[in-house]
Amino acid sequence: MPNLKDLKNRIASVKSTRKITKAMQMVAAAKLRRAQDAAEAARPYAERFNGVMASLAASVGTSDSAPRLLAGTGKDDVHLLVVMTAERGLCGGFNTNIVKLAKTRIAELRGAGKTVKILTVGKKGREQLKRDYASLFVGHIDLSEVKRIGYGNAQDIARDVLGRFDAGEFDVATIFFAKFNSVISQDPTALQIIPAKYDGAADATEATTLYDYEPDEESILADLLPRGVATQIFAALLENGASEQGARMSAMDNATRNAGDMIDKLTIEYNRSRQAVITNELIEIISGAEAL
Repeated sequence: MPNLKDLKNRIASVKSTRKITKAMQMVAAAKLRRAQDAAEAARPYAERFNGVMASLAASVGTSDSAPRLLAGTGKDDVHLLVVMTAERGLCGGFNTNIVKLAKTRIAELRGAGKTVKILTVGKKGREQLKRDYASLFVGHIDLSEVKRIGYGNAQDIARDVLGRFDAGEFDVATIFFAKFNSVISQDPTALQIIPAKYDGAADATEATTLYDYEPDEESILADLLPRGVATQIFAALLENGASEQGARMSAMDNATRNAGDMIDKLTIEYNRSRQAVITNELIEIISGAEAL
């Protein structure tokens, strides 16, 4: 049984840890509000943009004049996986769930004989993937110095990806991130961005009856598709930011609760040990008095 001093020191240590986790929970809650507002504000624009792009894509179809970003290279031999995770830990299974989805896709592609290349955004994903797939890495984007994600950060990532596509380094690009639902729910998501795929193609016929495009659909697509890649990456970064803070808030809340439970158990153990010490001392005093 630990002595009283050890128990007292351990209780003080756990109390200090609880203060830290509680503070981190409050900071995450404040950051979550901003991140959630940013993610929700970006969704209507992204959805509308995707709807217009789906309409244009349906008009162009698979014609020979379709831009390469839409039509693709005609092959799917080389896949670029852009894995977006956090720069910091202490956010539960947020990073692990995204990496797990990426690993599953890597195993599927390699099993089908495809070549896989990995571009990471965020240190935590890089650390986990590097253990098993270091030879597949082609680059890393560090956002550790970025205090608040902006569209410029998404443009930098998009330029990197588009530059690699223009250089013929890959045929298909997919981004991996976590879509924010709530503080306790974040869905790991894989989204193909090259060749571009847009939801809402079913409504394309209705959309084309409402709009006339000038100069022509192909020219507009050629200009908007690179912007569409940046928009999808930006939306993914915002969703990731909200998911990270939500997961961290939930994880720190659980840690604070667990620290409280541990303090209660250690306090009971301390009181029992202290009572046993006092009882032994009383027995020794009484035995000494009787001996006299």
